[in-house]
Amino acid sequence: MQINATLINLYHVCKRELWLHANGIRMEHTSETVAEGKLIGETSYASRSEKYTEVEIDGIKIDFYDARNKVVHEVKKSNKVEKAHIAQVKYYIYKLLRNGVEGVSGVIEYPKMRQTERVCLSPADILEIEDWERSIDQIVKSENCPPLLDRPICKTCSYYDFCYINDDA
Repeated sequence: MQINATLINLYHVCKRELWLHANGIRMEHTSETVAEGKLIGETSYASRSEKYTEVEIDGIKIDFYDARNKVVHEVKKSNKVEKAHIAQVKYYIYKLLRNGVEGVSGVIEYPKMRQTERVCLSPADILEIEDWERSIDQIVKSENCPPLLDRPICKTCSYYDFCYINDDA
């Protein structure tokens, strides 16, 4: 399986969702939260697509890359899972570096909050990313779905109904 930025993001949010997504069980189309996030990404910076490039490399797709300044731009709805957002952008930078593009940085933009987060990649991050990839590979190849997390974030997850189905009814 080719690891992509979505799997990196999910790895930092929920291993169960990662396994389900990677094994073809997709629920995003049922989620108002996912739809709202896409809408924010598409409408917050309407002229961005004219200014920046979309880059596809090694199975990942970067929607907004400023090639002149070597900056990856990622738009997110909120900073609830900021660690996962940072990991995703670091993964983009890592993939660009692995393909000979040096000196790249990233910016995560939260338009509803009017905040930004700068992201850089360190040598330690590279080693950590390689560990993420190995761990993701193991999770995805496992025959068993990881256990339920049962955290507050689960209530807004597109997999909520799947994970919390009540068989006793």
